[in-house]
Amino acid sequence: MTPTTLTCSAAIVAALSAVPTLAAAEAFAPKVLVMAMFEAEAAPWLKTLDLPNTITVPGLPKDHDALSCNADLCVMTTTMGYANAASSAMAVGFSDLLDLSQTYVLIAGIAGVDPENGTLGSAAWADHVVDAGLVHRIDSRDAPSDWTSQIVELGAKVPGEKPGWTAGSEVFTLNPALVSAAMDATRDVELADSDDAAAYRANYTQNAAKGAPQVMVCASVSADTYWHGDTIAQEVADHTALLTDGAADYCMSQMEDNATLTALTRAAEAGRLDMDRVAILRTASNFDRAHDGQDTAASLSATSGGFGPATENAFRVGNAFASLIIEDWDRFAEGVTAD
Repeated sequence: MTPTTLTCSAAIVAALSAVPTLAAAEAFAPKVLVMAMFEAEAAPWLKTLDLPNTITVPGLPKDHDALSCNADLCVMTTTMGYANAASSAMAVGFSDLLDLSQTYVLIAGIAGVDPENGTLGSAAWADHVVDAGLVHRIDSRDAPSDWTSQIVELGAKVPGEKPGWTAGSEVFTLNPALVSAAMDATRDVELADSDDAAAYRANYTQNAAKGAPQVMVCASVSADTYWHGDTIAQEVADHTALLTDGAADYCMSQMEDNATLTALTRAAEAGRLDMDRVAILRTASNFDRAHDGQDTAASLSATSGGFGPATENAFRVGNAFASLIIEDWDRFAEGVTAD
């Protein structure tokens, strides 16, 4: 090595030693993390709240790779479907950029609604979340003539028989005390509605469908497949009741929640968050079946007027509970348990 090289090396070492070492950024600990599934669900949060800070999290989808935050609350978009929702929830749940150990996670999005239980714009806090995709299915054109359903539970032989084995993510029961607190905090929230939604719901004969939107508690059912129609909706309702021994009353249909909860559970098992602090809110953008006299295919493609009120109400109701958590942090910091 030449003297010139030695001189250069010494200069570089001296220069580096003069630069202060930057401490690793402290993980951000929001009081509330809101998970939306697509842009229109996130939009009211992003438009209404002041969320000036961004946290880019590796593993999130490239078009929605950052959380939008203020000092207390963050909003993220998972993108739609099981694979996207689980991947995004896993990325955030295991990110060292975040400390979610005391964070309340609020999954807030739109859904289809059973007209026996609700109407367009209705908001439902989930007490149970059931997977409708983890089943055996034989099309009615191929099934035995005496079968009353295309759904056969995993490991079962006929419809209506209990599962013989499970994947472990078919049913989630959310913290009843948190569900009750959410319902108490939001039951009187003024819900958005529309003339188009009111006109469309008037075609239904069910009392719940014809009424004004309300806040309620019921079961949310997940599947990557967007099902529609009276026959399959009844099969899903029966499946939900069977898996929960009648404890869950199906009312909302959506495409992510069991996947999201599975990913969050993995993070909770690793000590990174608390599943007793996870809440799910779904708001009705459409009915899950046709009204009397309507063709099911026409119902699937109909413009019901529920989309706008549903996306707005997911924000109105969700934000009411998020605001309570933040404002009353002394109460919520230690978690919510039954009295």
